[in-house]
Amino acid sequence: MSSTQKKNVNLLEYEDVVIVNKEGCIVYDDQSSWSLYDLNPSQTIGHNVLSLYENLTKENSIFYQVLRTGIPVFDAEQELITKEKNRIYQISSTFPILSFGEIIGAIEFSKFLYKTDSLHNPKNHPLHKSLKKNNTIYTIEDIVTKDQKMLLIKEQITKVAKTDSSVLIYGKTGTGKELIAQAIHNLSDRCSKPFISINCAAIPGTLLESILFGTVKGSYTDAADRAGLFEQAEGGTLFLDETNSMDVTMQVKLLKAIEDRYIRRIGDTKNIVTDIRILSAVNENPDRLIEAHKLREDLYYRLGTVIIELPSLKERKQDVRVLMNHYIKFYNSKMKIKIKEVDPSVYEMLENYSWPGNVRELRNVIENLYNTVSENGVITQDHISGKIKGDTLQHTPAPLYESMGLKQAVDEFEKNLILKAMQANRGIAAYAAKTLKVSKQTLQYKLEKYQLID
Repeated sequence: MSSTQKKNVNLLEYEDVVIVNKEGCIVYDDQSSWSLYDLNPSQTIGHNVLSLYENLTKENSIFYQVLRTGIPVFDAEQELITKEKNRIYQISSTFPILSFGEIIGAIEFSKFLYKTDSLHNPKNHPLHKSLKKNNTIYTIEDIVTKDQKMLLIKEQITKVAKTDSSVLIYGKTGTGKELIAQAIHNLSDRCSKPFISINCAAIPGTLLESILFGTVKGSYTDAADRAGLFEQAEGGTLFLDETNSMDVTMQVKLLKAIEDRYIRRIGDTKNIVTDIRILSAVNENPDRLIEAHKLREDLYYRLGTVIIELPSLKERKQDVRVLMNHYIKFYNSKMKIKIKEVDPSVYEMLENYSWPGNVRELRNVIENLYNTVSENGVITQDHISGKIKGDTLQHTPAPLYESMGLKQAVDEFEKNLILKAMQANRGIAAYAAKTLKVSKQTLQYKLEKYQLID
């Protein structure tokens, strides 16, 4: 809905500017939405503004309304559908440009309220300007999974994003806690406002208070007037990672700031009212943290209105293959060399690995493959580190030979060795025979004996 009665408008609230001539053609373009069209401003200039949107006509375009009437339109809300089928929401104020009383164009100041869950293909825009503006790089679409628990978490994210409740995310290192936090922010009504993140464990305790709450000049030696993270996140989201690393005194001050909804810079006497959403994360079980007096119980209840517990990667083994293929596709588009094929035995090996570093470790493993893969682009077990191989063998269940007779146990052991050799050599018997140090004819006999070939 638009208003033509408003006389004052704060243009500082807007982020984007577009100017059109009297024919509706763009002559200046500085807007955060252009990457949605796979274009850049130099390609939009000279094009009619209607050509960028599927649902705009001369009758419903605010630009054309202003060009016809010469009357400014303030705070107009409009849903726009791009040619790429992306659905975005815009608030704008549009003014006529006059020369000696004649309308020669129009200028529009706007702000796009991106509904990131409705982007047709956000993977094409991983560094979308709208996300860079709010300090995020992830949306819910970046949570790649087929695991039932993770799918339920995605549903939970969609629900909690609609509220302002505080959310505590519990997960081990590398499970993607910040990804979850950014997904919540980018699905919320605060998505156009800043997402400010801090790892509390990375900041010395003596500095954390000034970083969170800010300082005034003269409060201590070399202190300057500086806004803290609470102020920088105004209107948006503040994500506190590894909250349990704060000392107890700092936890008390944080609790007070959250409950009172105002902060005071160090050395100041003035209260600053805040409007932010608090998301937090811990990498240890919250109940154990409380028992060990590493997390205040009252702060836990304030932070954990909603709790999201992320499973480790070894608890979602079916996602190993899904994530591997996802990262291979991603790095294939970034690297000069490409991975074309992964031996099935590699998938099996990595699915049996314990993944102490979780998804972050898996991503690093995939990236490292690009430094070792041969020119044919095929990944085999030879490209996998000894650490992973050793861990996999350690966790691979052995046959219960003790319950077998001697001949059956020997046959079973031999059969397993042959299977692993065939898998490691992509089913090529000649190569597997070399691995087993037997002739090709002997291996062929064993394959038939154990019915390992069709």
